[in-house]
Amino acid sequence: MDFGKVEGTDLSKINFKLPPDHPGTAKVLAKSPVAKKTNFYVGCAKWGRPDWVGKIYPPKTKAGDFLEHYAKKFNSIELNATFYRMPYKKQIEGWKSKVGKGFKFCPKFVDQITHLRRLKNTKELLDEFLEAIYAFEDNLGPIFLMPHPQMAPKSLETIQAFIESVPKDVQLFIELRHPDWYADKTVFDDAWNTFEKLKTGSVITDASGRRDCVHMRLTTKEAFIRFVGNGLHPTDYTRVDDWVKRMKKWTDEGIKTIYFFMHQHEELHSPELAKYLIEKMNKEIGTSLQVPEFVKVPAKGESLFDKKK
Repeated sequence: MDFGKVEGTDLSKINFKLPPDHPGTAKVLAKSPVAKKTNFYVGCAKWGRPDWVGKIYPPKTKAGDFLEHYAKKFNSIELNATFYRMPYKKQIEGWKSKVGKGFKFCPKFVDQITHLRRLKNTKELLDEFLEAIYAFEDNLGPIFLMPHPQMAPKSLETIQAFIESVPKDVQLFIELRHPDWYADKTVFDDAWNTFEKLKTGSVITDASGRRDCVHMRLTTKEAFIRFVGNGLHPTDYTRVDDWVKRMKKWTDEGIKTIYFFMHQHEELHSPELAKYLIEKMNKEIGTSLQVPEFVKVPAKGESLFDKKK
């Protein structure tokens, strides 16, 4: 994942500390009903990684079996494959057959809808997309809506109209990338207040080069966090520690569900950091998430950077 990647910068000089919660977040979490127990879903953005064979997949695992083994390690996936190609029902049924009860696929809208049509004149494409992903049935998590990065605040009406065209039983989370959404407080509040009224969740993306996207504004009682690490640099671990503290706070405040997806600019090392995250969550938040087992436990010095002890 290249979004938010910085080149030639000393990462230790970047202020990675999470900002305080936006005032709107506290108001959302205070609304009734307050969840007595928070649901947590943690995963990566891909399962089709041959370089995970011998790491989290058994030696000699075939590509067709990657998803089955991935689903034994994690309880969710940020499904970016549906962005690059329109999914079809048989394909979705095949993926569903590889996972167990409780596993959640969180598919991204296909680029034909978000990037080529830019959310206009999409009814036929939307119907085709939804018909396919409905085949996930109880394994379907929220759908990830990422409008084209060039869609600036003047596109709010278009975005709103598209969201309103999606059936109400479909759970949505939206990520906006154009910097102008974050440059003006009034613009930001107008947009995120609109998403709250539409009951659309707000994606928070934590990347080195786009700290504005760490906006800490929840619009529903659910959070969708996309964490972009830097190859197991020491700051990856301190950032995760900060996120665990924030998720503990939200849990105490009654948040319903948290989705946390681990990215790296080089996805090779996502499982290691996801394992660290889950261990910290189990210890600090009291979750009982399964800690992914490695075929070979990564040794210090095997990654681009030494890991934090």
